[in-house]
Amino acid sequence: MAETEQSVGPNAKGKNKKRQTQPVEESELLTVPDGWKEDPFTKEDNPRGLLEESSFATLFPKYREAYLKECWPLVQKALNESFVKAELDLIEGSMTVTTTKKTFDPYVIVRARDLIKLLARSVPFEQAVRILQDDMACDIIKIGSLVRNRERFIKRRQRLLGPKGSTLKALELLTNCYIMVQGNTVSALGPFSGLKEVRKVVWDTMKNIHPIYNIKALMIKRELAKDPELRSKSWERFLPQFKHKNVSKRKEPKKKSVKKDYTPFPPPQPESQIDKELASGEYFLKESQKRRKKLEEVKTKQAEAVTKRQEERNKAFIPPKEKPITKPQKASTSAKIDVNAIKDKVKKAKGKKLGALPEEEVKKKLSEKKKKK
Repeated sequence: MAETEQSVGPNAKGKNKKRQTQPVEESELLTVPDGWKEDPFTKEDNPRGLLEESSFATLFPKYREAYLKECWPLVQKALNESFVKAELDLIEGSMTVTTTKKTFDPYVIVRARDLIKLLARSVPFEQAVRILQDDMACDIIKIGSLVRNRERFIKRRQRLLGPKGSTLKALELLTNCYIMVQGNTVSALGPFSGLKEVRKVVWDTMKNIHPIYNIKALMIKRELAKDPELRSKSWERFLPQFKHKNVSKRKEPKKKSVKKDYTPFPPPQPESQIDKELASGEYFLKESQKRRKKLEEVKTKQAEAVTKRQEERNKAFIPPKEKPITKPQKASTSAKIDVNAIKDKVKKAKGKKLGALPEEEVKKKLSEKKKKK
């Protein structure tokens, strides 16, 4: 028996070594199995409660005062289940949440803080209460400082909403998140993976990348995630690649200056006034001759100007061209006139009571009136 035990021993050690040396893929460790859920945190996990009280407070705008006043009893009821105290101060315009001695969950105060933050950012109570669930998270994205020009900011923020809110609805369906665009912030509520995609889409939209491109990519990713073989592989070959076309709106000048070819030699020296006079022969003329020549030039220019003015004045007296007179065409007598048809029309017209009554009827009416009297 001892021999058999010795022969079995080394084989068993070898098997254990093989098991220990087998490499484990990182993707298997990181992936969460389907249908797996973390156990909820109960009072049994922390029976003694918390050592100290902690509180968070946030301010809310004036226009949210009426809504918060209505739904505050529901907020208190939802937080009392986790033993968290909620206070609403309408004078200061603030909401405060604090832990109590009965509070056992240390992270519930952070969720309560997120709840009052969402309520302050115009998220309705029905959606904001979902933050108290374990598998829910929220993200408040600040977009006010991403675009300097106010008009551009409003246009890009409108792109997130889309026509009749269709773009925002598509994002909500693809990311499983509730999205609220309000003022200078975008509030999102949903699972962690969806919030990551929402932040990326919002940032890209404010950087002048239309959300439809990201929506197309999300639709493809959604279909690829259904295939278990492609989960651990790269999806870059399936995703569309959109090139950014930067079209410059700078107007080109009408007169373009064409650069001349470079030459090492300097340009020729321009001719002086004396050189021009020497070439034309004016240099050798006397002063009296020069004056006479200038006077002649002035007179010729004046004569040209006078003729031009006279032509412009005479234009008003020139009669316009008349249109050629067209002779009226004679009516064709080829079409035969139906005399009998015209007679019938005249008879019918007489039978109808149109306009003034005939003399006989007028006399009858007058006689009737006299009899009555």
